[in-house]
Amino acid sequence: MSTIDIPDEYDDIDGIEVIDIRSGDRSTPFEHRVEPVSKTTKAIKFLEDHPDVQISPAAVRRIAYGAVEPGLLEGARLERHRVETGWLSVLTYRAYTLMLSPAIENDRLLDEAHYAADPDTSNHQRVLSMPTAHDTDATLVYADAMDDLLAAIDRASKSVRKNNPQEVGRRIVERSLTAVPATFRNPGRHPDDDLSLVDGNSRWAACTADIKVPASSIRPTNAKDPDSLLPSHLMRLPLAERRNLVREIVKNAYRDINAATGTSKAARAKRDQAARLLNAMTVPVQVIVGYTDDNPTMGMGRFPVAVRSLLMRMNIGVKEFKEPSKNGVTAEEIVTALFDAGELGDDNAQAVRDVLLGRADVTDAMKSLGLNPAFRDLRFTYVVQQLTRKEPRLNAVMAAKLDKRRLQVTHRSGPIVELGLRSYSSFPKEKLAPVRTALDTGCLWQALADHEWTVENIDNDQAVDDLLERADNGDVPARLLLGVLAMVTLVTGGYLLAPGGSAEQIVGNIKVMRAGVGTVIKTVLDTKEGRQVLADAIKRIRAGLPPRWWADGHLVEQDGWKGSDFNAHLRLAANHGFAPEGYQNEPTATELEDKALTAFQLSLTRAADDLDYLTALRKKNGTTTELSWTAVEPSFKQLTFMNKHFALISEDEPRG
Repeated sequence: MSTIDIPDEYDDIDGIEVIDIRSGDRSTPFEHRVEPVSKTTKAIKFLEDHPDVQISPAAVRRIAYGAVEPGLLEGARLERHRVETGWLSVLTYRAYTLMLSPAIENDRLLDEAHYAADPDTSNHQRVLSMPTAHDTDATLVYADAMDDLLAAIDRASKSVRKNNPQEVGRRIVERSLTAVPATFRNPGRHPDDDLSLVDGNSRWAACTADIKVPASSIRPTNAKDPDSLLPSHLMRLPLAERRNLVREIVKNAYRDINAATGTSKAARAKRDQAARLLNAMTVPVQVIVGYTDDNPTMGMGRFPVAVRSLLMRMNIGVKEFKEPSKNGVTAEEIVTALFDAGELGDDNAQAVRDVLLGRADVTDAMKSLGLNPAFRDLRFTYVVQQLTRKEPRLNAVMAAKLDKRRLQVTHRSGPIVELGLRSYSSFPKEKLAPVRTALDTGCLWQALADHEWTVENIDNDQAVDDLLERADNGDVPARLLLGVLAMVTLVTGGYLLAPGGSAEQIVGNIKVMRAGVGTVIKTVLDTKEGRQVLADAIKRIRAGLPPRWWADGHLVEQDGWKGSDFNAHLRLAANHGFAPEGYQNEPTATELEDKALTAFQLSLTRAADDLDYLTALRKKNGTTTELSWTAVEPSFKQLTFMNKHFALISEDEPRG
């Protein structure tokens, strides 16, 4: 049978040539030829004896068997690539495409994956567990069942074929793919190792898109398996059989070329398709074969982090990481580094790590932390609490991973959002997108990092009422917990949104607060009415009911209100307050001072917005002349005066 798929409509007058990929003597006509196994012996011995090659003999054989010119591996020079935690040793050569497998986990899609932390995630949609380090080898270890791994790899391969097609075949692939040895703890009936790509999945998928499954070499597991070659077909094969498959496909392609004689459209199409296939049968590849940690005591413990760190920083080509996916990778690096440094506690560190990452079932881990695993908002709140803690060592680790000289509360937002949203990953994209947008406007406020607070098991209405009572009595940790829970519940429920253009129209053309959702919650939280609205919203939204609003001195259901209506009124209240009937007692001196501080800080926010508007206007108008000193002197003096007097009533900025 033919190994290629010929489209009905095809015409290429010029014809496609099979490209000579030899690196040596080119005096003889070129023809692809898979070298016999005997040609790999010297390369295998060289790699096994090389001091910088830290992989298993099985992985060495995979490299040698997959090389187009295995003789060039003998004496090859390894390159060293710097990553944050140490050095990776990399071997570069040209490999047969089918001797590599696509990424087992596609980090570019972390923001789109479904996570076990979400109670509604089904098994077939669930993201895989993170790979762990091998004890001695530069190898990624996967613990998932092989059927789950293969299903995930096939889904990813189909996805990139559709969403990121590449032009492959008229020319050979010239931009290197990056691979790493992988081993599987639960291989079942499959081989227990592979060379897995960590970059270049779209190129691999394009190379294999038109290859059919040769029935003589690969028998699908059932009659419904597709004709198109998938990673799972290859990964079922022992190494020698996989190499024989490459030889068979190459041989069949040349048979198609030799058989399609003449100048007819069909003959030319068959020759061109066979030439395309042969040009796509090889790719340049960099295989990571060793790792040296800056801290020798870590051994290979940080190898998975090093690989992912390299991947995220090298993606500047065809398909860059989207910001949410970058934040997801960075968040996992932060959590892993905190776990390795012992910053996630002594007794329940593994449970804390599992809850934060959200990849594995968190039921037992949440219970061990005293939290109800059925409540998504509790896990999200726990993520916020753990990654806003004040510990200097924790902050140092986070600052390093975020590449910040000084860690500010806003810097923590991206990783927190991506980890927190893993509890909601089964939401439809059209529902999850505005949630992420709202949180990305800024979901944190400074008090979360300034005060110690913990997450309690607030999983029923009475617990919410008790929390509200403590918050009303001036308990700062209780107030922070109430605020975060309410923010998560309102945002994911669609009642606290990014500041929209119609908000003022909804509330009668009165200026609303256009700050991030965290600032809105922080401001509302400082009023007694606001705390009652937030606590009631937690209870109502959890029960599937719309939140009530404060009117006439009590909470009232608002018929016909949509999420945008509640959002506009909450932002209005943040700017102008609630009706005064909500106070049961006269405000205390402390509350008056807090209110005055809030008003002052809001005025600064509005002033900053006005300055941004002025700057944007100048940029839009192309204004480059500087403002005259006469015009700006009063403003500069006012800012200096305010800075001096505000410093008199403020603590000194803490070091570190």
